[in-house]
Amino acid sequence: MLIYDDIYSWEGWGGALRLASGKCHLRIYDLKDHDRKGLAHLRPTIVIASDVPDSRMSVRSCCGHIATCVTREFSIKPHRMMFIEYYPQTEYGDKRQHIIEEKYDMVEFNWLDEGAIEPKWRTLKPPLLDAIKALVK
Repeated sequence: MLIYDDIYSWEGWGGALRLASGKCHLRIYDLKDHDRKGLAHLRPTIVIASDVPDSRMSVRSCCGHIATCVTREFSIKPHRMMFIEYYPQTEYGDKRQHIIEEKYDMVEFNWLDEGAIEPKWRTLKPPLLDAIKALVK
């Protein structure tokens, strides 16, 4: 079930200068099966973050900070969350003849004092990729 789908803004750590603050398109899905008859998920909360054109920072450069803020703001248990960066298909060139395919990257973190550190990116592949795409559509 989709529980959040909107532009999400995060505060940076630069005080009055607002260094590293930005925004992204954030979607949060809760896969917990309330009737207890379905499949139990190890990571029932799926968080998908995508860049937006008018942000000062990219999701990739601030993913640990975003993950930390999201877990606190939405009361998500970090070890029960799957954090995914989504990059839509991009076309470029004079006639838009070059295409970079859409991409889903799962980001795994080490958690220290409830903060996400040391991100590790892994490109999603089937069948997990197929399940995430079905969830998003």
